[in-house]
Amino acid sequence: MSEQVFQQSIYIQAPIAVVERTITDRTLMHQWLNPLLRCQPIGDWSTELGGQFRFYLQIPLLEPALQATVIERQPGLIVWGFDGFFVGRDRWECQPESDGTRLLNRFEFKITNPLVAFGFNTFAAGLTRQDMQRQLQRLKKVAEAS
Repeated sequence: MSEQVFQQSIYIQAPIAVVERTITDRTLMHQWLNPLLRCQPIGDWSTELGGQFRFYLQIPLLEPALQATVIERQPGLIVWGFDGFFVGRDRWECQPESDGTRLLNRFEFKITNPLVAFGFNTFAAGLTRQDMQRQLQRLKKVAEAS
């Protein structure tokens, strides 16, 4: 299985601390995540190194899940490693700009099941890219309104 990478960035007119809180605060996260995604902590909610949660894709009858663990953490940076129907990492990095923040999102993954990989590449890859772009637009609105 080859690794796939979806990468994008957006300028947000808000300080890094506000953008980072928008990414890591569970209540704010649910304001910009795709409504079909549900995030459930494993234990207490934490975005510190080792913090874990499950992402559920709310598809009737299936509800596939990814288990995510914070594998890298610094101020302005969080990387979730995940395992499930995708195996990979989701990196969120805040970079300072003159009057705001550049947010970089890099989603690297492999799909180990050939049937799931075929279905994803045939039907969902383009939709996933579009949704990731819309998600960044929603995140921008939430951060700039904070």
